[in-house]
Parts: sequence; C-alpha cells; structure tokens
Amino acid sequence: MRVPRVPRRTLGTLCSLLLLSAAVSCTAAHGDDAKPAAAALTPYERLLPAPASVRAEGPGYGFGAGTVIRAGGPGAPEEVRRIGELLAEQLRGPTGLPLPVADGPDGAGGPGGEGGDGVRLRLDGGAGELGEEGYRLRTTPAGITLTARTPAGLFHAGQTLRQLLPVKGAGTVPGGTVTDTPRFAYRGAMVDVARHHFPVAQVKRYVDQLAQYKINTLHVHLTDDQGWRIAVDSWPRLAEYGGASEVGGGPGGSWSKDEYRDLVAYAADRYVTLVPEIDMPGHVNAAQAAYGELTCDGKAPARYTGVKVGFSSLCVGKERTYEFIDDVLGEIAALTPGPYLHIGGDEAHSTPAADYAAFMDRAQAVVARHGKTVMAWHQLAAARPAPGAVLQYWGHDRTPAAEKAAVAAAAKAGHRLVLSPADHAYLDMKYDKQTGPGLAWAGYVPAQRAYAWNPGSYLPDVPESAVLGVEAPLWTETISTRSDWELMAFPRLLSLAELAWSPATALSWPAHRTRLAAQGPRLDAQGITYYRAPEVPWS
Repeated sequence: MRVPRVPRRTLGTLCSLLLLSAAVSCTAAHGDDAKPAAAALTPYERLLPAPASVRAEGPGYGFGAGTVIRAGGPGAPEEVRRIGELLAEQLRGPTGLPLPVADGPDGAGGPGGEGGDGVRLRLDGGAGELGEEGYRLRTTPAGITLTARTPAGLFHAGQTLRQLLPVKGAGTVPGGTVTDTPRFAYRGAMVDVARHHFPVAQVKRYVDQLAQYKINTLHVHLTDDQGWRIAVDSWPRLAEYGGASEVGGGPGGSWSKDEYRDLVAYAADRYVTLVPEIDMPGHVNAAQAAYGELTCDGKAPARYTGVKVGFSSLCVGKERTYEFIDDVLGEIAALTPGPYLHIGGDEAHSTPAADYAAFMDRAQAVVARHGKTVMAWHQLAAARPAPGAVLQYWGHDRTPAAEKAAVAAAAKAGHRLVLSPADHAYLDMKYDKQTGPGLAWAGYVPAQRAYAWNPGSYLPDVPESAVLGVEAPLWTETISTRSDWELMAFPRLLSLAELAWSPATALSWPAHRTRLAAQGPRLDAQGITYYRAPEVPWS
C-alpha cells in the first residue's frame, strides 16, 4: 500500500475571483505576470479558502483594549459561549488584547444589531441559505457580527475573522460582508500513525491546523502491518505487543482509550470529526503477530518493520476472524461519535477475490450492527458495497480504466465518493526529486499540481453530486518527525482545503498562489514547518 514497488492508491481552472474593490486580474495559469506580491492584496483577497462571496464596503472596525467578544445570553446555547471562548483564546496571542467574553442579549450591539463594542456571535435558525456550515461575517465601524444557522458555521466564521486580522498586533478588520458556504460537505485530511507512531499531542496540533482552514474531518489510519495503535480491551495484546513496532525498528507505541477519547473531544470542539480506520482483510501483520489464532495455520508471524505491502490477510474461513472484527469494531464504534468507520479494504493481494468479497460482506454487516456507516478504499467497488457505503478513491492518472469504471458504477448505484487521487492529494508524495522525506510512486506532486484538478469532474462518468468530498492523506513510511510531517503537508494541504470549500468559480491558480503566499507569515508565526514551493511568490 505505500511503497514505490507496488502500485497503489494508485484545469484548466475557471478564471474568476472575488469581486472586491481591488480585485487581482486573472491571467494565464503559468504566466509570471500573474504573481502580484502578497503584501499588495487586501485582507479579503488573502482569505484562504476563497470565500463564496465578498462585498468590501465602508470603513472597518479597529480592535482595541475595549473590544469584547459577545457570545451567549438568554436563550443562546452554551455551545455558542464555548465557541466565543475558543475564538478569544485564538485571538489573544496575536492581538495582545484581553478580549473578554461576555454574554449579550440577542440584538445587543450597534445599529442594525451589529457587534457594538466588539465581536458578536449570533445563531439565526432562519438563515437557511447558510446551510449546515455556512456563515456571514459583517463588519462596520460599530463592530463585527458573525451569523450562522449552526454552531459549526459560527466556528468557521471565527476562523475567517482570524485571517482578517494581522498576524501580529490588533489592527482593523475592513468593512464589508463575507457570505460563505462550502462546496463539499466532507473536507478531510488523513494521517497514518501505524507506520510510525505519533503521540496524541501531535495529532491535536494537526487538528488545530486543519480547523483554521475549514477542514472538518480527520481520518486516522490506526492499524497496519507495522503497528497497532489503539487499545482494545477484549484483545489487549493488539496494542501491548502489536503496537510495539514501527517502520525501521523503532519502539512504536499505542494510544489508550482515554487518549483517543480526549482526541475525539478536542477535535469536536473545533468541528472536526474523527474517522478511525481499522484496515482489513490485508495490512494485518501486527494483529496476527499479537494473536496467532488470526492466521489460517494458527502460527503468529514475527513483527514487521519493513514497507512492502500486500502480503498479509485475515483468515476468511475462520469464524474466530469475525468474532475478532466484531469485538474490535464494536469497541472503536463505542469510542467514536462520528458516523463513519473505515475498514480499509485495499491491497488485499493475499486474499482471493471471492474470499475478499465474502469477507467484506460480513465486515460491512458488523459496521452496520454497531450503528455506523461503512467507509472503505475504492477496491470495495469490485466486491459488493453495502447500501450507503462511502468509497474513497486513491487512484491516479495511470489507474486502469476498468478500475475507474467500477468506481463510476458504484457512484451510479448511489454510493458517495471521497476523492484522494494519489498524484494530486497524497501529501507523502515528494514535491520534486530534491525533497528529503516522501515517496514518488505516483509521481512528484508540486504545489501547483495539488491544486490543478477539479473534484467535481475528476472521475469519468462521476457527476459532482456523487462526490461527498476531498481528503488529503499523509502516509508515514518515511515520516517520523513533526517537522517532516508539516513539511509534506504544507502548503499543499491549503490548496486541497480550497478545492474542497470554495466554489468552482473562485478557483484560479494565479490567484490561489498569491493567497498561499499570504499565508506564509501566518504559518511562520505558528511555528509550522512548510515547503517554500518555488511556484509560490512567498513574501
């Protein structure tokens, strides 16, 4: 699954920008004259992802010592207060202001219900046009009002406000209105903690990085041949023994259930849903090393620290196999409030096709029995996807047409797709031949290539209505440090965040690369290691 030797997860853009008072002209995607300095952009033009609609209008609101964040009040959900507290925490460091959070009765503030002496968070159940995650941010000299139909929308509005303020210092938010809704409901990233173990603290840091760019899903690849990273009470040796290895022979490690619960709660506070993956029927050497009864001959293999894929398989003919997956998926489902359980299903090269289909039938039934929706890699399309199952496509330009056709047939049958084309969205692909970490089996993926595809029309015969969203996976065969993780993720993750959120009419590489450049000082201020892609005009 994740090595160059084995094939695996194996736009012209629309030239239209935000209509602002100082718009950047759209020019040819490769033209050097399309590289305006990031410093020349207005704050609205620097927003990433690009919003659906912006109207710059009139004077702005200056943050100062008296600025208050008003959240909650009579009849307001406690969740609104929590969003206000988190927003204040995120703004205090950069602005240097106290930013107290106060209750404010509905309608408090300046003329027209504006923010008055600061920022007002407002839920409006009648704002149906904003959908489940959309928002409106309105700025006048009297203050700033964040309006949404749901708490998730209010949170996203707060993240936009962060970008409208200077990286350091209080500053003034320009006058105007941002009205914004996402293109796709599922905007994801994935991290593999099985090849190399990472502590929960590092994953929390990633959650913060994802949430500020409106990514709402984190898929965590918890198990593979090299390590099992989550405690399972009914099978304790999975983590105790199967977790004590990783690529290259390091000590590995695993998360306790309490650590996992803590991560789930932390992500939920930032409106990021966790999707756990327990890979099966292949990629199971760590489980079989811990429990020999999971092999057909009853003999436990040695723990594995290499990177070759496709050699392991659960024993499809043993009833004990299904007791195992029922126990494991049941415990993981109980820990996970989100709707999905990912059961892998890729690169099962050691499982005959008929056995694979029979196994996936039973595994999908287990997921349903525990109240979750199946997610699986797109190889499930060649078997029998259960009703409602979501398929994650990881192919690339060289993927056989027949394989793509099977995915298209699943989409026509009503299955939603999450798109992760390896030669655009895999964050572990090298930028170029000089990149230190990473692989290149799907080719090099420079920053521009990460952006140069349209999820709504990417797969032949798959309409945009069948696309649930976009996900950017990061496999860790070659990644064992935080700095390498961030180097490979940034800035490409930001490009994929924009593809997933922004309307197709806002997508333009010349404009996007200036927005990327404008994020450089923010990434620097947050201590994020990122690749200074040569095609981006970093300031």
